[in-house]
Amino acid sequence: MSDPPHSACVRGNFTSFAADMRRMINAPEFSDVKFIVGEERKVVYAHRCILAYRCEAFNAMFAQQLLSCDAKEADIPFVLSDVQPDVFLAVVEFLYTNCVKLSSKIALDVLTSAVEYGLDDLQKLCVDYISSTLTVESACEALQAAVTYRQTDMKEKCLAFIESHTKSIVKTQGFHELSDPALLTILQSDLLTIDEPDLINFVREWAHVNSVVLDKSVPEIAKEVVRELRLFLLTPVELTTLEAENKKDNFIPVDKIAEVWKFHALKKSSGSAVHLLRRRKGTRSRDHHKYLNLYHK
Repeated sequence: MSDPPHSACVRGNFTSFAADMRRMINAPEFSDVKFIVGEERKVVYAHRCILAYRCEAFNAMFAQQLLSCDAKEADIPFVLSDVQPDVFLAVVEFLYTNCVKLSSKIALDVLTSAVEYGLDDLQKLCVDYISSTLTVESACEALQAAVTYRQTDMKEKCLAFIESHTKSIVKTQGFHELSDPALLTILQSDLLTIDEPDLINFVREWAHVNSVVLDKSVPEIAKEVVRELRLFLLTPVELTTLEAENKKDNFIPVDKIAEVWKFHALKKSSGSAVHLLRRRKGTRSRDHHKYLNLYHK
């Protein structure tokens, strides 16, 4: 018997293929499904077979419509009021061409849609773009997205950027809008380039802003994050100032401050978490830090 004829997958020009597919995006001709997108109710045209075979979420959406509607109702548009048209069109572009044009304006929202639609490859493209275009203004929002969507690599890159630009980033609106878990990610770092008293003041501002937004008391808002403030790095004078401020809002539990006073009196820690005794990269050296040397070597 003769061997079967040899076969091979021979690829054509991907660039021209992608260009031809891109011409189909939002083209009314031959389209068979419409979406009403965003508050502006923009009409976006598409092709069911492409969306369904490229994305399980759309497959399920179309299948559900067929089950719930008769033939005359099958052309009813899908209303997507909670997504921006530019963001939805970016998702559609990816589904048609396996490429996407991103900008700082839409990248985080496209990532959100990619997560919602289960598009892992699009998520990776968004993460790569966001991680490579971080700015002081965008870093906290990007970190928040990384924490929310469990994007470990993006989280690490955001944190490294924040560590290098801490003094500027703590002044941004994005810092004030961080959730507890995202802020804790920052506060647990040894590499923040800011002195501890300044960091404490900015975290206090964060707590006051969120107290107003969430209509909760400052102590309730701050109860988790204050555990990561390194009060042992403060001098007695700085601690006295902090204690006076604390009487106004009870930002830090009294027992936490008492524990630091005990440290200054005995010149040794009494069972506190070791990382709370370590100086951060931006911590200004103080005389009493010599008693902490054991813990940050």
